[in-house]
Amino acid sequence: MRYVSTRGEDRGSGFREILLGGLMADGGLAMPVAYPRLAAAELEAMRGMNYRELAFAVLRLFAGDVPEGVLRGLVEKTYTAEVYSNGRAGEDAGEITPVRTLEPGVHLLALSNGPTLAFKDMAMQLLGNLFEWALEEDGETLNILGATSGDTGSSAEYAMRGKRGIRVFMLSPYGKMSAFQTAQMFSLADENIHNLAVRGVFDDCQDVVKAVSNDLDFKREFRIGTVNSINWARVVAQVVYYFKGYFAVAPEVGAPVSFAVPSGNFGNICAGHIARMMGLPVRRLILATNENDVLDEFFRTGVYRPRGTAETRQTSSPSMDISRASNFERFVFDLMGRDAERVKGLWREVSSQGAFDLRGTAEWAGIGQYGFVSGASTHADRVATIRAAWEKYGVTVDPHTADGLKVGMELREEGVPLVCLETALPAKFEETIWEALGRAPERPAKFDGVEKLPQRSVVIDADAEFVKGYIREHVA
Repeated sequence: MRYVSTRGEDRGSGFREILLGGLMADGGLAMPVAYPRLAAAELEAMRGMNYRELAFAVLRLFAGDVPEGVLRGLVEKTYTAEVYSNGRAGEDAGEITPVRTLEPGVHLLALSNGPTLAFKDMAMQLLGNLFEWALEEDGETLNILGATSGDTGSSAEYAMRGKRGIRVFMLSPYGKMSAFQTAQMFSLADENIHNLAVRGVFDDCQDVVKAVSNDLDFKREFRIGTVNSINWARVVAQVVYYFKGYFAVAPEVGAPVSFAVPSGNFGNICAGHIARMMGLPVRRLILATNENDVLDEFFRTGVYRPRGTAETRQTSSPSMDISRASNFERFVFDLMGRDAERVKGLWREVSSQGAFDLRGTAEWAGIGQYGFVSGASTHADRVATIRAAWEKYGVTVDPHTADGLKVGMELREEGVPLVCLETALPAKFEETIWEALGRAPERPAKFDGVEKLPQRSVVIDADAEFVKGYIREHVA
């Protein structure tokens, strides 16, 4: 499998090359030359696989330059019941991603039983092991520069802490994560972990990461990599749980299944798009936003209009407080028939005019073939959905999962199973759970009192040059 850039200048890289690099040299995102297509017989053969077997079957299609024995070993090392249990008991304790049926035809795919209680762990734990292997093979070190709106940061830091040859520099929006999310990150005392709290919103953090990554001389000199979902390896690792969720609820291989996905940076639902392009019989990809509804606006109207910092709202589902979704470019690349010049032109329009408009184009006329539908949720919707899920199903969901469940229930189709993707455990968002249910959510014992631990971070402006200077100082 070879990879090209959405901006067109990089026309052939291997998986190993893009694993550690993040953005491509021209500022675009890595995409496979073509998606592997799975025939019905191949899907049938995958139906009885456990999570580790599925992960290997999917990932080997995209990582052909990683020896199969190595890849299998890394998958086996990553996806264990011990890593993805969080003290769960009962019949699903050994399941990596158990599925819970809420009512006939409506299911919840549990993705938040990893070390940091968020779905990001599903890919990040593998990424940490892949990075460590590749760096040891090459005798190199890596400085990871990332941005987080809440969950990516802690997931990356927990996956990379103690890894040989790896330092992490994580940018987060100052004062805009939940108390639990903040404590998870800032309480880590590992010497290879650096937390930079940026005065601004997530998009400002992401812009800094991209600006530093686009300084190719600096990137080469200081071995800059990324764990954000601009990293292809992270997105493709998330494809696996769509297969797992599909096989868990489809009455037979070939039957359609829809997925409801809370969406911020578009990485999670982009993985669903990839699974669908591979031949998984996904009927609908139901995209749910919060009040920051740029993506919902696009899928309803054809107009993509990113918001600035001042227009990006701070909400009770903070990991989705994003107005410029990086992975959206991957979908637009497919939508434009993989015409990199068209993609570059659209992003030039965003830079010069603040938006692009596909209404009246052949591409917009054909967007239905990709299965996307969308909706938005508000704080009142989240609280009501959390309360209803508890009263009706006896399940406590976090605010982001509530966004997905609310929109998914509105847009589900009769006779088509709906799988709602869990985003995080509710323990990470205690304030909203108190408002909805009048009690604190349960949390794994290992996180009792995490908010009271000493915290360390550096508060900075959204300044790429300052960040480069900080990295120089702490790498030397």
